[in-house]
Amino acid sequence: MPKKNTKSTVYKCTECGYTQPRWLGRCPQCGEWNTLEEAILDPNSNAAAFGSAATEKVKPVPLSQVSAQENSRFETGIAEFDRVLGGGAMKRSAILIGGEPGIGKSTLMIQACSAIHEITKGKILYVSGEESAGQIKGRADRLGLNTTGIEILCTMRLEDIKDALTALNPVFVIIDSIQTVYSVEAGIVPGTINQLKFCANELIGWVKERDSVLIMSAHITKEGTIAGPKSLEHMVDTVVSFERNDDEVRFLRAIKNRFGSVDELGIFAMSEKGLEGVGDPSTMFITKRNGQIPSGIANSCVFEGSRAFLVEIQALTVPAKASISRVYSEKIDSNRVARVAAVLEKKTRLKFSDQDLYINVAGGVKLTESAIDAALAAALYSARTDIPLCSGNILLGELSLAGEIRPVSRLKQRIKTARDLGFTQIYAPEKEDGAQKVSTVAEMVKALFAK
Repeated sequence: MPKKNTKSTVYKCTECGYTQPRWLGRCPQCGEWNTLEEAILDPNSNAAAFGSAATEKVKPVPLSQVSAQENSRFETGIAEFDRVLGGGAMKRSAILIGGEPGIGKSTLMIQACSAIHEITKGKILYVSGEESAGQIKGRADRLGLNTTGIEILCTMRLEDIKDALTALNPVFVIIDSIQTVYSVEAGIVPGTINQLKFCANELIGWVKERDSVLIMSAHITKEGTIAGPKSLEHMVDTVVSFERNDDEVRFLRAIKNRFGSVDELGIFAMSEKGLEGVGDPSTMFITKRNGQIPSGIANSCVFEGSRAFLVEIQALTVPAKASISRVYSEKIDSNRVARVAAVLEKKTRLKFSDQDLYINVAGGVKLTESAIDAALAAALYSARTDIPLCSGNILLGELSLAGEIRPVSRLKQRIKTARDLGFTQIYAPEKEDGAQKVSTVAEMVKALFAK
């Protein structure tokens, strides 16, 4: 019996794609010389998924000879979106956007499609597995968007999406949403972990070989994490979380970004024209009041990425309803609140251990940096004693367990931002122009509440 040929190596023409089992000096199909290169037959490769089972054989190259990618970003036309992405969308990258239903993911993406076509003049493919073409067109018309150059594909089959990608070769691809996409090779039920991984891997493999950008929207669980659970986050280059407060304000924040910082915060306001970026949020989270401010209110200045804005911290203390006191805080870590209250109790002898503590941040923004410790301590002390702070106060500094108020980064910029907005009562751990120095929490309490 003749031996079965199991050889998986072929020679593929780099000009026309013709393949044959032996090397030839001239391609029989296109007639070009020295264009046949060694390739492998891999039925599981991304190239095979898009119509060609023969892929070029990958060989290592010296890293010193690799040229760095330049001009590899293009702007999306939405400044706040570009800020979160690190200056624009990186070519050959996959972006995952997660957010609760109705928050505005589809609105943001159709706006980005329209703006990107105006900039690049390239083809845009919008794949919808949840809405009809008429619904998407109606939204675009309500927002007054130019839909020229946007191709709409309403399907849930991965094979249909592959055919459209091969035919159009778009510069920008939207998958809304990835949980609705399924492939017959991974089953017929959308949304399973196998389906998510298989379909996302095929789409990511396509975009990695072209100067395109892939954006996939994703559902989230009740806990606020991307459904799957989180099975796609390691596969994509950027993970963006879309959040909102009780008002019409939306927050866009990068959880993972291979091409930029994860500290930037994009702020949007929902209006009749869709999502509009808030360029200057300096006073957006400060409540305007006439006369004396209530007790339990203190202000601070925080940095989110490259910009500073003021925030208002609100505190309320009430006698504990049970034998153990509790901390209710969503916008500031409850462990931080408990730690600051313990330091206050130790250094000022004001008891907090028998109180329930309620903490809120005006505007609904989440605060994580340590520069808010001084303002949090002042708000707690004011709420516990029912003594309001003077209007126009700004408190900056990190609180140590020893009761010290420690310096924070970019202190001069924070003080300048507060002064430019008319705040005169500024307390900081270092002597700066326009600020009063306070070194300990006891010294800060004395300066604020001595009167």
